[in-house]
Amino acid sequence: MSADSTARKTPLHDVHQDLGANLVDFAGYLMPLRYASETAEHQAVRQGAGLFDLSHMGEIFLAGPGAGAALDHALVGNLSPMAVGKARYTMICAPDGGVLDDLIVYRLADETWMVVANAANTAVVLDALTERAAGFDAAVRDRSGDYALIALQGPRSQAILEGFTDAPLAGLKYYAILAAAVAGIDALVARTGYTGEDGFELFVDASDAVRLWEALAKAGGVVPAGLSARDTLRLEAGMPLYGNELTAETTPFEAGLGRVVKLDKPGDFVGKAALAAQAQTPPGRRLVGLVARGRRAPRKGYQVVTSDGTPCGVVTSGAPSPTLGRPIAMAYLDSGVGEDGLAVDVRGRHEPVDVVALPFYKRS
Repeated sequence: MSADSTARKTPLHDVHQDLGANLVDFAGYLMPLRYASETAEHQAVRQGAGLFDLSHMGEIFLAGPGAGAALDHALVGNLSPMAVGKARYTMICAPDGGVLDDLIVYRLADETWMVVANAANTAVVLDALTERAAGFDAAVRDRSGDYALIALQGPRSQAILEGFTDAPLAGLKYYAILAAAVAGIDALVARTGYTGEDGFELFVDASDAVRLWEALAKAGGVVPAGLSARDTLRLEAGMPLYGNELTAETTPFEAGLGRVVKLDKPGDFVGKAALAAQAQTPPGRRLVGLVARGRRAPRKGYQVVTSDGTPCGVVTSGAPSPTLGRPIAMAYLDSGVGEDGLAVDVRGRHEPVDVVALPFYKRS
């Protein structure tokens, strides 16, 4: 990732520049990689609260009497029974079962739904939803440019946010959303996140982004955090990243996420036949956690090898873990490969690793 003059700017671009952020091109947007120390930003989220600009994410709305049915057909989850104010993690798959993107879907009203897509995949998701919703009484609209998305994450996030809103945050459950005024700004407040901590994601009009960010940033103990910290936080929490753990060549079952595929929901959906067959067949590989015994971190693309040096898998994400104090990674291992005596080929040296259950970190 490097800065690119052709990359788009989020509504908070000038704020990041003023804070001295290291800006890089990520998914076509200039985004803050870090402001100072990525380790300090990571620890701030684990111990207090961190503030993230996520305005590169896509917001696609479906509205109309058939919107729920359209989503049931387009996605692998059973969305239409969701109550208003609830959210669900799900995926959109190709007919062959490959993952086109992982998504969070929010039901904002009886006939209004918001689909949040990864920035790099927003156009793909928009095109697929538009095509798949064509036979339903539902309108699909990309509103990504209308919104800024700011995340406040960490164990102190609720206490901090309560200083800016009268919304009943204590009663807002995980994967739920409500409309509220935050610092006098109309917002959609979701109890969701990508860090493994409690936290909130705030959807506001793009024109209100700077005012909201500056208000929250002035609260005691709030630390701006960039993409590097977000990546190590989600890695410790065992959360997949599209392009790493999830790709169009990966199925939900290989990624250990078969639970999001609702084969028993009424009607057909795109990819159902392929996914039903995959559900009955052991996957050819499995996603695991690795903890290095040494200090050299496995990185994306490095080979996992057996004790005799035979390649048996590939690392999808890896980094030093600020919380564990050791390098960690997620990797796909070939089916049938045992978990003892494995190593990662780190630039020609076989570094021993232990296979562990995901996640590496879970908040108390």
